[in-house]
Amino acid sequence: AVAAIHASLGGYQGLLLHGITGSGKTEVYLHAIDQVRAEGGQALVLVPEIGLTPQLLERFQRRFPVTIALLHSGMNDSERLCAWGMARSGKAAIVIGTRSAVFTPMPALRLIVVDEEHDGSYKQQDGFRYSARDLAVVRARREGVPVVLGSATPSLESLNNVRQGRYRVLALPDRTGSAVLPRIGLLDLRKLSLHDGLSPPLVEALRERLARKEQSLIFINRRGFAPVWMCHDCGWLAPCPRCDARMTLHKRHQRLRCHHCGSEAAVPQTCPACASGNLHGLGEGTERVEEALQKMFPAARIERVDRDSTRRKGALADKLRRIHAGEADILVGTQMLAKGHDFPNLTLVGVLNADQGLYGVDFRSGEQLFQRIVQVAGRAGRADKPGEVLIQSYHPDNPVFSALQQHDYLAYAEYVLEERRQAQFPPFAHFALLRAESPNAGIALGFVRLARRLGETSPDSGQIVLGEALASPMEKRAGRYRAQLLVQSEQRGALHAFLSRWLVLLEDAPQGRKVRWSLDVDPLDMY
Repeated sequence: AVAAIHASLGGYQGLLLHGITGSGKTEVYLHAIDQVRAEGGQALVLVPEIGLTPQLLERFQRRFPVTIALLHSGMNDSERLCAWGMARSGKAAIVIGTRSAVFTPMPALRLIVVDEEHDGSYKQQDGFRYSARDLAVVRARREGVPVVLGSATPSLESLNNVRQGRYRVLALPDRTGSAVLPRIGLLDLRKLSLHDGLSPPLVEALRERLARKEQSLIFINRRGFAPVWMCHDCGWLAPCPRCDARMTLHKRHQRLRCHHCGSEAAVPQTCPACASGNLHGLGEGTERVEEALQKMFPAARIERVDRDSTRRKGALADKLRRIHAGEADILVGTQMLAKGHDFPNLTLVGVLNADQGLYGVDFRSGEQLFQRIVQVAGRAGRADKPGEVLIQSYHPDNPVFSALQQHDYLAYAEYVLEERRQAQFPPFAHFALLRAESPNAGIALGFVRLARRLGETSPDSGQIVLGEALASPMEKRAGRYRAQLLVQSEQRGALHAFLSRWLVLLEDAPQGRKVRWSLDVDPLDMY
């Protein structure tokens, strides 16, 4: 892989580095960048989330005695300006950053690396919408440099680009050293009882790791204590006053919070509908699982890692330091812990609520679930101790889990690509999503209906499929009513020609001034 990257230096080449978790993708990046640095060039490294930058920066600093600039949204303006200036002047040989770093000026740029290229965090979802991964490829082509897209679970778009001959694939099919892939077991919840989301076999596996002084990770992609605060007498569910959603109970702070708009309220002790005091949290979040584990294993050191527990500046770095130092026995976390981290003593991963993404309204939900579980499963058994992953599911026969047990992402990807081809969904067609929102009910939906009528008059409409004007799946969010219209075409050129003319009509429409509207090309979020 390193030799292939070295051979491509000096010209554009799209390279997909498909390496299983623990196969040494970062080491490939380091070797490739070492060659670039030796020739006096600069390298740009993109990572999907802020949480991955400190450990990557530390690894790069140990390897390279050069100035490294860091760019992400957690920095203040003066810090960002300083890093931007070092990159622009050429003083920084390496730039590491999240998605906005793709715009960093680098006069001697010789290589671009996009780590975890499949990750949805590379897509800017509001304001100026763009995909940093796709822009990295465009920039590499324009500047005549290679771009390396690395992932254990490449996006279907990138795999299709390999099929089409646009990218060259570099495979790392084995873990480094003596490490092997973890054994993946399915726990059928139809036959097991649960205690605060934990099944008896998973609890017993945790007990065994504690006895062996090994670390375990419980993965649940839901923060808070319980996703619903419910009256068990009349069935009332605590609603968000500004969204078509339920409030999540955060027990430690005794607050109800909406994870969509940020609204907060005190926890009512009596039901507003029937005045009953029989109110309870329904479902599990990271707080509830942490509390349950503390009761089950009072001597265990438990570390919770989610957005709530890492709000304070430096909190995430402190938690990761304690985990690496062996000062934590059981980790409870969301997807913040799912990717990029290397914990040599971690041998067990338990996945709770794995069915959450199986039957979502978004056609990408199965693909995203597979990628998420592969990433979190990859934290287990990365050193010389064998790892095990236990996935709790009510649907263990789903094809997603069969492929996971076989560690065969490519077979699953081929299956889904064929589904997409037959349905004419991306990457075999191209989407654009018109979204509109208004504080008044019906106004946004009226605008997208008008937009659909205007689209039907376009001379390009024969190559375009206009969906129905619909209320968004979550119609009310943050106090605004939302509607959307999906535009589809088999040819990207035809789609862009249509959008160019359609945008002029939308901008001239008086109704457009009564709503906030946007057009998202290649949307990742269909909500």
